[in-house]
Amino acid sequence: MKIKYSTLLVALLLPFTQTNAKEISLTPPDAKAGECYARVVLPAQYEDVEEKVMVKEPSEKIEIVPAEYTETEEEVEVVPAIKNLNPVPATYKEVIETIEVKPAMRIWKTSLKKKALPVSPNILKAVADSGVNLKAAEPGDCFKEYFIPRKFKTVSEDILVRKDHNKTEVVEPEFEIVDKTIIVKPASKKIVEVPAEYDEVEEKVLVEAEKTVWKKGQNPAQKVSGATGEIMCLVKIPAKYRTIKKRVLKSPATTKVVEVPAETKVIKVKKLLSDTQLKHITKPALYETIEKTALESEARFDWIHADDAVDNEYKYTGRQICLTEEKAKTVEIKKIVIDTPERVEEEIVPAVKKSITVKKLIAEAKEVKTPIPAEYKMMKKRKKVAGTHIEWKRILCQTNMTKDVIAKIQSALNDKGYSAGKADGVLGKGTRNALDKFQTDNNLATGGITYETLGALQITL
Repeated sequence: MKIKYSTLLVALLLPFTQTNAKEISLTPPDAKAGECYARVVLPAQYEDVEEKVMVKEPSEKIEIVPAEYTETEEEVEVVPAIKNLNPVPATYKEVIETIEVKPAMRIWKTSLKKKALPVSPNILKAVADSGVNLKAAEPGDCFKEYFIPRKFKTVSEDILVRKDHNKTEVVEPEFEIVDKTIIVKPASKKIVEVPAEYDEVEEKVLVEAEKTVWKKGQNPAQKVSGATGEIMCLVKIPAKYRTIKKRVLKSPATTKVVEVPAETKVIKVKKLLSDTQLKHITKPALYETIEKTALESEARFDWIHADDAVDNEYKYTGRQICLTEEKAKTVEIKKIVIDTPERVEEEIVPAVKKSITVKKLIAEAKEVKTPIPAEYKMMKKRKKVAGTHIEWKRILCQTNMTKDVIAKIQSALNDKGYSAGKADGVLGKGTRNALDKFQTDNNLATGGITYETLGALQITL
């Protein structure tokens, strides 16, 4: 996509050219035939200024005020409080529970008579295959077809008759007579002043703030025919610093604490070795084994309900299945269950105390601080006095630049330590980067190969 030179350049440089936009014309002034010009970026200007810098930080002078004490009576525990634990055992009661030993059953038979035979599995399958929902059948319903009898098995089951429980025993507390040291005057602290210490250190001081400058982002040798222009890029130049020596506070004035030991008195007291404890004994649960009759496999049915009307084409086979019901059988057993749970009643035996005279601290030792002001000195810094701006400068372009001229520029840049690559007369990326760095380092206008740049490279045309 093609972009008009005037539109692109104004959009890129507008942030720092608004103040002098009216002073720069759209075409170079007093241009002569055969000459080429370009709008180039001139770097900002700076001057040295002095600034006040702190070389010694503020500190403090410290004075010590000693602590104050008073005598008072204090109660000391000579026999600790203990507790007596009295276990109350659990109580039990008997209950009657009904256990089902044989479940209620529904059986398919050949009729509703008591002595009727069960229906075979094949009959029940035929009934189910014919679309009859046997699960929805009620006792007394009869169907025509085949039968598979139910099967039962005898299983054993453990019934809990008494749950496991704990039996509790009380273990009495144990004591021994020991010497106990009582503090009659507490330990205190004596505060001694420690003067401040200083170090000589080096510090980096900002002398030139971080700045931004415009740099070209495209080959400065462009075709002159038609509306052409340059792409300018705004880049950041890091700040510059100066290292100075200053005196800084290594450790502030403070205080040194001297420990004053406490005064003590030895008395005889009882020491609790082990408190009253409970010992729990677990009693296992009791079970009773009973035998139960369980359903092993369900009967399966098939056919048409006996009360339903059928077409003449259906023939009764003479076989009939009817759903009958037998009630469940149960037995009653006795169980022992907890009536009131086991608990422990607690009794507190108060401690024995004795009164003694001790010293109490009424005012801590304190320090009084007097501030010492900081020290400063003046140092030089660089200050920006003129911003980056744009001017028309005579440059080399594709209409007046030959491969020999480009080769001379490459050789001169290489001689001055700017890597422009082989002097092949081709204005490539390496040559453009080296030229841009040379212009920036020498405070020259950027954005084109100006005649000032040729002069600085000592190139004559």
